[in-house]
Amino acid sequence: MPETIALTPAAPWVELKTTEADWAAADPALLKELLAQMALIRAFEEKVLELAGEGLVHGPAHSSIGQEGGAAGSIVGLRPTDQVNGSHRGHHQFLAKALAYVAPGLDPTAPLSEETHVLLHRSLAEILGLEPGFGHGRGGSMHLRWGEAGAIGTNAIVGGGVPLAAGAAFAHKRAGTGDVAISYFGDGAVNIGAVLETMNLAAAWDLPLLFFIENNGYAVATTVEEATRETRLSGRGTGFGIPSFKVDGMDPLAVHLATQEALKIMRSGHGPAVIEADVYRYFHQNGPLPGSAFGYRTKEEEAAWRARDPIKRTGAALVARGILTEADLHALTERAEAAMADAAAKLVEPVGNKRRVRPELWPDVSFVDEGIRGDLCELAGKRDEEEATYRGRLAERKFVDAIADVLHRRFETDDRFVIMGEDIHKLKGGTNGATRGLAAAFPERCLGTPISEGAFAGLAGGIAMDRRYRPIIEFMYPDFMWVAADPVFNQIGKARHMFGADVPVPLVLRTKIAMGTGYGSQHSLDPAGVFATSAGWRIVAPSTPFDYVGLMNAALACEDPVLVIEHVDLYQTSGAIPDGDLDYIIPFGKAKVARPGRELSILTYSAMVHRSREAVDDLGLDAEIIDLRSLDRAGLDWDTIGESIRKTNNVLIVEQGSLSTSYGGFLADEIQRRYLDWLDQPVQRVTGKIASPTISKVLERAAFAGKEEVMAGLALAMAAKGTPLPPDRLAAVAS
Repeated sequence: MPETIALTPAAPWVELKTTEADWAAADPALLKELLAQMALIRAFEEKVLELAGEGLVHGPAHSSIGQEGGAAGSIVGLRPTDQVNGSHRGHHQFLAKALAYVAPGLDPTAPLSEETHVLLHRSLAEILGLEPGFGHGRGGSMHLRWGEAGAIGTNAIVGGGVPLAAGAAFAHKRAGTGDVAISYFGDGAVNIGAVLETMNLAAAWDLPLLFFIENNGYAVATTVEEATRETRLSGRGTGFGIPSFKVDGMDPLAVHLATQEALKIMRSGHGPAVIEADVYRYFHQNGPLPGSAFGYRTKEEEAAWRARDPIKRTGAALVARGILTEADLHALTERAEAAMADAAAKLVEPVGNKRRVRPELWPDVSFVDEGIRGDLCELAGKRDEEEATYRGRLAERKFVDAIADVLHRRFETDDRFVIMGEDIHKLKGGTNGATRGLAAAFPERCLGTPISEGAFAGLAGGIAMDRRYRPIIEFMYPDFMWVAADPVFNQIGKARHMFGADVPVPLVLRTKIAMGTGYGSQHSLDPAGVFATSAGWRIVAPSTPFDYVGLMNAALACEDPVLVIEHVDLYQTSGAIPDGDLDYIIPFGKAKVARPGRELSILTYSAMVHRSREAVDDLGLDAEIIDLRSLDRAGLDWDTIGESIRKTNNVLIVEQGSLSTSYGGFLADEIQRRYLDWLDQPVQRVTGKIASPTISKVLERAAFAGKEEVMAGLALAMAAKGTPLPPDRLAAVAS
């Protein structure tokens, strides 16, 4: 019979409960601030539900009533420079952090300060979607951010904010400030991959991040017991070696004491912690009705939890100790409700027997697309260069070596840069050598990650939004963007616009096109077409080493997220780069005429620039090849494109990848809208087949476009314009 050995967790896991002695010994100032914060949060949420009941909140109103003890208990006592984020039900955490910032030591017997009134007014305005809000109404109830106060954004994606908070924690650790980040999420999020991936990464990297689980027993109407076998959700932390605490969230003092223990761990450099607080939302997932109205909770259960109300418990303790009177408690409630009535009166007005939002407070509709990306003023004053006009000495360099060279140069001149990805710190520069030498020269800034694109992409997004450091991430293959789709598109791509246009996201994502390498359907994507649908991303695709250096320098200086597309076919090709000069940029939105011509305009990018040139030369055509270089909608160089179209009156868009994820569809549509009167024929296109390339060598080659497909496309376009290729050249196409 085999021997069995009992194993124990690598980190402690305890339940913390307060005693009457703890309440008797608690600092009166602490208890008073907890009470005052909770009372204001309760009044705020009650006003939100009142307005929602009148139809004045557009969209959901996820009330946190009943859960105030977890928010105030964990936030009172934090530093102003500590940061928090939360979920769609994060009003209470946002307010607690903001109140601690504008009114530290909040006194339940004192009048509210003007700053507090402004905070309540702006917060309510944001939830109503109005211009005075922190995000000019764009964030609404689920996306509350006030970076100055350390509230770095609530999040509508379940678990979506957790990797971002890890990025803030990374920045705190690297800066050596001793500050921490807290990410609040519910019982539903503990089963989300991004949360568990981030727990692993935060533990592996010893990040000062507190994972705060609000276990309110229900993910909408699904119980914790239905969703998981281990209902003690703090047990998730032990699987990653994270010290974990379980507390009664209706006891704000217990939450506070557990948080102080967690802070000791994090501020001493020992990495993350987990707190699970058992709390209860008094109302349904959304709106002013209780859960019992929908049949998934009983009135008896709701009454039992309300009997343990954190405000009543704290107020009773203060009265019992003679610190406050019952009259003080009553006056506090009246003061909080009056403050919210005043805040609401500034935002809504009576019309007959109803109320409406004051019309003048709606955001100007012209603001709808403002702030999707920055204005690139950060690139002003930087030196532009083009290979054709460069006056200095040039040297031949492999494409992949130019990547390593420019990254090394930027790391050497700016210690804000960090780079992360799978195996980038090993194998002599990752799987292709593009990060060669970085790990040896900058070991603390060249970080190999676990295989968890969702976690490290989201973490990088949090670093970028923090702005003290500038992250570069590598996806070994672009198809992995689907693994990280939430942080890439929902978070990084939308953050600047969603939070009111005041959150720059300086992040660079490097990835490669790898068609023809035999890696099959899940490693062969051209990501340009997919990323072009996400308005917040800039996209560049260099075709030469010279252009790579200039475009990468522009990307690394940019305050927006930038996708830099590389191609395996280019890595071992050689081209000229400046000898000893790696500090120039090629501005976004500047295409290049790679080959002049008059018969036809070929619009393409990356390795297909070279395939197009080969095809044109083989056919002896006088075609103009435009290397687009910048591919996002805002970065297209319509001046260069338009000049070429007006000259040739015919367009062929060339790309290598699948028609299904094609970039050229939107480009063709836009060209025909802009230049219809100049076109002699519809825009023609060369793409791969509908399906992704598969493993079989012959099927893979049949799936993507190469020189032969470009030649066929050229022949079709020439025939359609009434100048078909002569038989000898058609024979070259057929061969």
